[in-house]
Amino acid sequence: MTAVSSWRRLLPWAHTLGSRLFLIFFIGLTTAYALSFCALFLERYITAKTMMLGNLKTDVATSIAILDQLPANQRQDWIPRLNRKTYQYVLSPGLVGSPETGSPGTEIAATLQEAVGRRSTVHVESIPGDDKRLQAHLRLSDGAPLTIDIHPSLMPIAEWLPYVLTAQLLLLSLCSWFAVRLAIRPLVHLADAANALDPNKAAPRLQETGPTEVVYAANAFNSMRDRIDHYLKERVQILAAISHDLQTPITRMKLRVEMADEIPEREKLLQDLTEIERLVHEGIAYARSAHGNTEAPSRIDIGSFIESLVFDYQDTGKAVTLSSKINATMVTRPHALRRTLTNLIDNALKFGSSAEVRVEKTNSEAITISVLDRGPGIPEDQLETVLQPFFRLDQSRNRDTGGAGLGLAIAHQLSLAISGTLTLRNRDDGGLVAEITTLLKDAAIPY
Repeated sequence: MTAVSSWRRLLPWAHTLGSRLFLIFFIGLTTAYALSFCALFLERYITAKTMMLGNLKTDVATSIAILDQLPANQRQDWIPRLNRKTYQYVLSPGLVGSPETGSPGTEIAATLQEAVGRRSTVHVESIPGDDKRLQAHLRLSDGAPLTIDIHPSLMPIAEWLPYVLTAQLLLLSLCSWFAVRLAIRPLVHLADAANALDPNKAAPRLQETGPTEVVYAANAFNSMRDRIDHYLKERVQILAAISHDLQTPITRMKLRVEMADEIPEREKLLQDLTEIERLVHEGIAYARSAHGNTEAPSRIDIGSFIESLVFDYQDTGKAVTLSSKINATMVTRPHALRRTLTNLIDNALKFGSSAEVRVEKTNSEAITISVLDRGPGIPEDQLETVLQPFFRLDQSRNRDTGGAGLGLAIAHQLSLAISGTLTLRNRDDGGLVAEITTLLKDAAIPY
């Protein structure tokens, strides 16, 4: 059994680092406090017992000496003067009890015997009752019985002490909670920053303040994010540069093939060069999509925007329809949104022969733009994989249909540039649905 499973089995609620640290600190501080209190209580108990036995020895010796010197008929008058809060004198044999063999009975018996001396033998007995009660039996010098009724009370507890202890425990709990929260706050901030890490979105840098270790960790995280951003930009720049530089030699090759004599392989060479040229253009488009967030945001009427895009397709004879729209304004990057929807509609036309566009309000702050087709769809286990660049499905999306597996990847990149999310799902009655969900508010797009 691992340590984590042991924690969960013993304490189901202690599943966070903060709760576990708080529990450790609280148990440690409470144990230390309890040990200190026990040591102080024991020291006070020993001191109080020593003082009680010492006072008992001196006071009993004096009281017995006084009673021995008094006539028998005057002793009762002196009894109230000799009585104390924890023990009283009784001029009678007392009650019948059982011999006391435990502590502090044996210590009291030894003390009384030492106070009385050899003049009499002291017998200490425990009297049955609700509280601890002892009686010491002895005889005076004239043989008269004398009983000392003892109610041991070595150290009474003050009524306010439990309240003080409760307040101290609450204070310990508060200090433990505050210390744990202060300790794990930088870790929570680091985890939030790591979870929000996205090279395609502008995010504030992690604050490099606090203790030395926290500053070091924040600095390391910010440096890591800068390196990731640099590496991604460098890769995109390399892709864009290579794709751009390939256009010139490809164009020259196409011209030479077209100007060459008729040969059986001429048409095949032209097809291959056209395919290579298409791949280069898609590579450049993907590189540009990675920098879609450089476009300045502006306010548009989303209903008119989508309607205009659909009309452009219809004017060219494409089977694109707008089944629903809304009248609302939003702040977005228009060119990035248009390129995203164009890729999705082209994808639907390519594999489904027709496309249907819907615009709906998800809630008061967000909208969803859906592009639906009646194509073969995508296997459920590959709905997220197809959003990766250069990924193509062998069964339905092959070289014959054209493309390099960048259409959905470009749409995915551009949807991130407008602070949206692109999701794919299969329709129940056949076909694919591509949905872009984005916010309507101005805060949706960082300027």
